Amino acid sequence: MTVSPPLNGHQRPAMPVLGDWRAVTTDPKPADEPDTAPLPDVVAQAQAEAIRAQAWADAEAIRIAAEAAAQAEIVRAEEEARKLRLANDRAERKAREEEAASDARIADHNRRREDADRARQDAARQAAEQEAADAKDAMESEAAESQWRGYARGFYIVCAIVALPVQIAAFYNPHAVWLMAAPLMLEGAAWVVQKGAAAASAARRACWHYRLIAWLFAFIAAGINLWHGLNAFDPATAIGTAFASIAGPGVWDLHEHGRIRKRDGIPTRKQRREQRKTERAEAVRKAAEEARSQAEKEAADKAAAEAIEQLAESRARQFPKVWEHALKLAAAVGETTVTETVWRRAHRDIEGTDPGESAEVIRARNAAETRVEAARQNTTVNTAAKVKNTQRAAQMPPTPRTGPKVRGVRSRGDTPRYVKAARKQASITARHAAADSRQKDQ
Repeated sequence: MTVSPPLNGHQRPAMPVLGDWRAVTTDPKPADEPDTAPLPDVVAQAQAEAIRAQAWADAEAIRIAAEAAAQAEIVRAEEEARKLRLANDRAERKAREEEAASDARIADHNRRREDADRARQDAARQAAEQEAADAKDAMESEAAESQWRGYARGFYIVCAIVALPVQIAAFYNPHAVWLMAAPLMLEGAAWVVQKGAAAASAARRACWHYRLIAWLFAFIAAGINLWHGLNAFDPATAIGTAFASIAGPGVWDLHEHGRIRKRDGIPTRKQRREQRKTERAEAVRKAAEEARSQAEKEAADKAAAEAIEQLAESRARQFPKVWEHALKLAAAVGETTVTETVWRRAHRDIEGTDPGESAEVIRARNAAETRVEAARQNTTVNTAAKVKNTQRAAQMPPTPRTGPKVRGVRSRGDTPRYVKAARKQASITARHAAADSRQKDQ
């Protein structure tokens, strides 16, 4: 082994001895060595030196490559760590966002639930307050009704007490004392009939005739009081007792009238007036709405008629032959105007296509498609390549050209089958072609 001189400041590694090479030394020749020893081979020494330099260069290249690979691995590891850190940051940020969104949803749900609970509590409180107010109103109404009933009954009794003495005096006869019971029967009859009216009202029966009879009894008693009071007493007594005979049953009948109307839900005069006012306002609103709808309908019909007239003028101006045939066709089929069906049939009869198509339009479209295809292929229009249909490719296997031409005969399995999607598409294309053919024939 020997050590090569340093290169670029680096100590070269020891190189192995190759072949019979020996290191060149400056030691003096031994005394016992003869002078006839062979001289060192300069070429072999140079080759050995070149081999050592190449080996050192290879080792240096391997070291540099290893250092570069190590550095690249470090860079890659740092990049992977950076990407992993960014991914972790993104995942953490996404988790924080999802957590914040979840917290927001939970807070919103809790807020809505609290609002709903608060609304239910408010509704319950309002319902309770309304119920309490209704109960209070009902109690007040019941108390007022009870008081009014008591006052009406008391007033009836007082009026009967005031009116009875004059009536008893009118029927007084020393020879027929029993006639003094007639006033009691008259006043009592009025009261009994009033009770009959109340019973009929409670049973949902007609009570007007009961009330009419009660008023008849009241007027009879008032007439007796007025007649006897003027003859036996003064006018004040006569008028006062006559008024008492009418006022008592009248006040009680007024009480019964209000009770019956309240029970049957009959509206008051004010309520009827408000109802009539509302009905008149509703009638005015409906009339205005109908007038507006009628005006809009007339405007729409007028616009539609103008549009139809403009369309007819445009068709007659731009397609005179088709329009003339359409008029004849409409008269033939019993139409008063050229309908869309008649126009489509007339256009197909004259132009051979549906409206919007014609031979000129089809030729212009084909020419434009040819120019576009030529532009895409960067060729002229005359040499534009045709688009091949893969469904029209030859399916028969090629036959040898030797000998006379033989007609190809198909046999099962001689050509590969189309895939399922291709067979389905071919079926769809065939159906569409058949439908187009039927439509053209029609």
